[in-house]
This record gives sequence, structure tokens and C-alpha cells, in this order.
Amino acid sequence: MFAVVRTGGKQYRVTAGDKIVVEKLAGNAGDKVDITDILLAGEGSDLKPVAGLAVAAEIIAQAKGEKVTVFKKRRRHNYRRKKGHRQQHTILKIVSIGGKGAAKKSEPKAEAAPAETPAKAAAPAKSEKPAKAEAPAKKAESKAKAPSTKDAAPAKGAAKKAPKAK
Repeated sequence: MFAVVRTGGKQYRVTAGDKIVVEKLAGNAGDKVDITDILLAGEGSDLKPVAGLAVAAEIIAQAKGEKVTVFKKRRRHNYRRKKGHRQQHTILKIVSIGGKGAAKKSEPKAEAAPAETPAKAAAPAKSEKPAKAEAPAKKAESKAKAPSTKDAAPAKGAAKKAPKAK
């Protein structure tokens, strides 16, 4: 059986036992990873539905790619910049294709999510009431202070103009 999986913005055609090099994934050597973003699955020329399908893989190693040299130059301006870059990679070994890993993971999250939402909904309601009460208090404090220079500037200008008018 084969599958086309997407990880790190790239697509890979994998079968059980393959080793692939992908963009860096979180985890250490020996950790198990489920890839649930499957685009296509099949056996031979027959295609199978991908709903709920998962590809089980094991992290073999975390590695770095070859060094890429980036050299910038602007001629006749004595401008030269040289930098290097090594991309982080993860080497995966595909253990199996099939399993319903996505369905198992989504069930505990669905149970935990409703329990958290009432607590989160109650907390903002308490914090909103004091926030509204504080906002008018700040406005009252700013009005009690002396007027800003922007308000005072036209008054000074008007006072200077008044004696000239006499």
C-alpha cells in the first residue's frame, strides 16, 4: 500500500519501510509520529478513501542539510556579504500506512474542549465589568488635570490679537 503525505509544505509518496527526509519536526530519535495530512492512498492502481487515515512513522534522527553559501556583491561599491545556512531536517522511517490515528486523537480533544469553554466564558465576564468601570475613571482623571497645551495655544494667540485690535 502507498500514500501521498504532506508535511513541511512538501508532498512525499511513501510505502511501509521507506525512509524519508522531511523538514524539521518536533521530537527526538525514537519518537513515534502520526502524519494525518494524507492526500492520496491506494494499493496498486486502486485508490482508497483517505478519511481518518494516518501514516505512522518513527523519527530516526534530527540532522542538518548541506551548507548553502549566500554571497551578495555590488560591484564598484566595495560591498560584499557572505552568509551560510544549513537547513534542519528530520529523518523518518514509515512504520505503517492505515490506522485510524486521526479519529483517536480527535475524541479526547472534543471531550476536553467543552470542559474548558465554560471556565473561559466565565472568566472574561468578570474581567470585563472592572475594565468598563476603570475606563470612565481614567477619563474623569484626565479632565481634572490642567488643559493640554493644544487647548491653551489658541487662547494665547487670541489674547495677543485682542490688544492689537484696540
